[in-house]
Amino acid sequence: MAHLLHLDSSMRTEGSRSRKLSAHFANAWRAAHPDGAVTYRDLAARPLPHLDQDAFLGNVLAPSDRTPAQQAARDLTEEVVNELLAADEVVIGLPLYNFSAPTTFKAWTDRIVVPGLTTGESGGLLGHVRMTFTTARGGGYGPGTPREGWDHREPWLRHALSAVGITDVRFIDTELTLARESPAMAALDLGALEDKSLADAHAAIDALFAERAAA
Repeated sequence: MAHLLHLDSSMRTEGSRSRKLSAHFANAWRAAHPDGAVTYRDLAARPLPHLDQDAFLGNVLAPSDRTPAQQAARDLTEEVVNELLAADEVVIGLPLYNFSAPTTFKAWTDRIVVPGLTTGESGGLLGHVRMTFTTARGGGYGPGTPREGWDHREPWLRHALSAVGITDVRFIDTELTLARESPAMAALDLGALEDKSLADAHAAIDALFAERAAA
């Protein structure tokens, strides 16, 4: 049975473009897999603890050598990893905060690199998983813009995910999401470009599933 893992990480619950896009993706996936299963985790509403020594040692010590705190951390790690292991596809709503991903999402990535579960002697063990990020960024970061290259999410994630074997990774982006909210950007009258960017991202999701249906 097909299984989708759906994650959101935006601190915004109302008006979040990354959440809207990830929901669109999940709905299209359900339509394509009416008998499939979906697991949902909201990393903003239920933040994972950031990686600490107990969580790290819980992954490298034998169960008999773990303290209660290390075992509790390991239990949470296994909960998160098992959600990923059960999935053959993952969609993640990912905003841009200060030129990178939210720390709540970074906490998730730190939990999924586990020797023996997601990595082995010959490399990553999750080569069967395909992953889509539906992203949002407040300004313009495209080619030729002053902040081209300032969005550090994609280069980092492609490297980080390859460590666990995930190489089928795509990014569906929308930008200029602060065009109407930021006073400095509102003066530039970028609202129409924001709307087009969001519409293009929704269309890209539809095109992806149409391509799969035709294959």
